[in-house]
Amino acid sequence: MELRGIERAEIEGKTVLVRVDYNVPMSDGRVADLTRLRASLPTLQYLLDRGAKIVLLTHLGRPEGHVVEELRLRPVASALSELLDRPVTKLDDCIGPAVSEAIAQGEPGDIFLLENVRFHREETTNESSFARALSTLGDLYVNDAFATVHRAHASTVGVPDHLPAYAGYLMEREIQALSHLESPDRPYLAIVGGKKARSKLGALRDLVPRVDEILIGGGVAFTFLRALGGEVGDSIVDEELLDEVREIHVAAAREKTMIHLPEDVIISTEVSPDGETHTCDARAIPAGWQGLDIGPKTVQRFSERIRAAKTVVWTGPLGAFEIEPFSGGTRAVGEAVAASDAFSVIGGGETGEAVAKLGLAGGVSYISTGGGACLALLRGKHLPALEALQA
Repeated sequence: MELRGIERAEIEGKTVLVRVDYNVPMSDGRVADLTRLRASLPTLQYLLDRGAKIVLLTHLGRPEGHVVEELRLRPVASALSELLDRPVTKLDDCIGPAVSEAIAQGEPGDIFLLENVRFHREETTNESSFARALSTLGDLYVNDAFATVHRAHASTVGVPDHLPAYAGYLMEREIQALSHLESPDRPYLAIVGGKKARSKLGALRDLVPRVDEILIGGGVAFTFLRALGGEVGDSIVDEELLDEVREIHVAAAREKTMIHLPEDVIISTEVSPDGETHTCDARAIPAGWQGLDIGPKTVQRFSERIRAAKTVVWTGPLGAFEIEPFSGGTRAVGEAVAASDAFSVIGGGETGEAVAKLGLAGGVSYISTGGGACLALLRGKHLPALEALQA
């Protein structure tokens, strides 16, 4: 996929409306992880070097069309200002006369951050009047928010109807890296984890005909184990999905795609670093106990499959990695991915956070900034925000 990059745009003296992804974790009123802010810097610096006035547009969290004080963007503006070593003016809304006037009075090189666009219900419903109002704030539009390309929102698909639209450097880098997966080297292996099966079943169904093998861990695994007759104690299980899981297994057998489930797991009576832990058969977890990580036999088998792969995609941690007694499986699998010769892609979100936290980022080929968007692309899904950016 070839995108219309910002180097094709006439930038000098223009006001550029830039859709970024600053949906970042917050802690005590501060940005807890600067990864997404740093990822946007090459695009912002390119625009600044060419005398642009920049207007930044982003969301934070899911305020559902209401003003939520904890989701205001002042801490984001402060953090970005420190990274750029220049002022970033945070505005109190993203549309309206006061916003338009403040931007009009700005000078080339000024940076404005609009307030959380999801404070307006019209953002997620892609109201044309809201998109038009946003578009009046710039002369041209740059989308550098890969994590939102699977969303048909006003700021991603509506604004490009009114302004010349271009892809930022982060957007181009994501698409270029992930395009490798259109014709992957084989064997092609997917690692799927995370807390809940419901969030991953659609991806698993779409991946079955695309990959050669799938390793399943995390909370997702227990719904699979239960569907196949295992006893999983008090582990997370979505009973409504059991028939669908069995259908995925039938489809995998038909496609000759191997699905590997945990053989053993680390169990505890509580999700706490202080709880008692044991290793047991993944299909024979006692009542009152829950599986919180993959066990050593599973780590060994998963690592063997990773070493044999030529392409690896990983989405979702394989246990409660944020709690030390249950981080070992995610760490060991991450080490296997980092040590392999395969082209490896980490699907952003919690997986990217885990890989970074474990110090393994340098060993993987690419870490996407967008978990959901990355997964949608890997599944062959329609990505509406990319259409306006295609060359």
